[in-house]
Amino acid sequence: MKHHLDFEKPIVELQRKLEELRRQPETATLGVNFEDEIGQIERKIEETRRQVFANLTPWQRVQLARHPKRPYTLDYLKLGFADFHELHGDRLFSDDRAVVGGFARLDQHKVMIVGTQKGRETKENILRNFGSAHPEGYRKALRLMRLADKFQLPIITFIDTAGAYPGIGAEERHIAEAIAVNLREMMLLEVPIIAVVVGEGGSGGALGIGVANRVLILENAYYSVISPEGCAAILWKDRSATMKAAAALKITANDLLQLGLVDEIVPEPLGGAHNDAKTTVGSLKAVLLKHLTEILELPPAARLKQRYDKFRAYGRFLEPKPAKSRREASSPAPEEA
Repeated sequence: MKHHLDFEKPIVELQRKLEELRRQPETATLGVNFEDEIGQIERKIEETRRQVFANLTPWQRVQLARHPKRPYTLDYLKLGFADFHELHGDRLFSDDRAVVGGFARLDQHKVMIVGTQKGRETKENILRNFGSAHPEGYRKALRLMRLADKFQLPIITFIDTAGAYPGIGAEERHIAEAIAVNLREMMLLEVPIIAVVVGEGGSGGALGIGVANRVLILENAYYSVISPEGCAAILWKDRSATMKAAAALKITANDLLQLGLVDEIVPEPLGGAHNDAKTTVGSLKAVLLKHLTEILELPPAARLKQRYDKFRAYGRFLEPKPAKSRREASSPAPEEA
């Protein structure tokens, strides 16, 4: 079953016309041929597709990031990595299927993979908890990352989650503490870490596996402290303001790159990653190898410093500094007193 977004309707209508025309039987005896009409519609589809996807709004990019056919972590592992061996459990409570991870090979590099995983249909989504991890998911992720640090394996994380699971059970098992520990411990791992936002990058649930030397993002992914719907409900008291909230949050790949929150944007095929997963994986693989090679050249101490300085530099302020009062302006500086 195909899934089409609202802004794709002009393309879908043209494709429907094209399919109807192709189903028409050719009547050569009557001299009827539809090749010219088919060619015109095909060119019109490509032109419309370029126009639509060249002018996407922030909210439309959020919709693409949530597309149910978009590649997930296991798809990237299948198409871009070799010898994946999945590891399970946090050795404390249970195995959270919303987080997957294990040993793999990226060309000649042995690596540790950790990522959030959504499901394709209802049954799998329930199994994967719609990609929202419990505390045991983050503790499993940390266990695998510590294992990678022990054996000097680079770590690559795939982020695609609306956020950590906010249920009562997760709170009882200390979800905030689990994420906080990951933030602290990932700062101390000496091996290279690369994080990739491949779909949704929601709040602390994303940041719990997102502390890295390099943070990459796919062209139509987003990374945000809150969902546009949540922001609209809090600031505007109206979920219909979701599109306005998506623009105000500056959560698209281009905004994040300008703000210095990501290091590189990985291009997607026209129409989104779900239209050509192999091409998307190929582009991501090339970028991963480039950054991994650069980080491996740094000594462990330099990697730690670079990672720490990177996250300490986060934050932009637009408000001007408050003007000094007359008393502050006339009083001498401390060193002059």
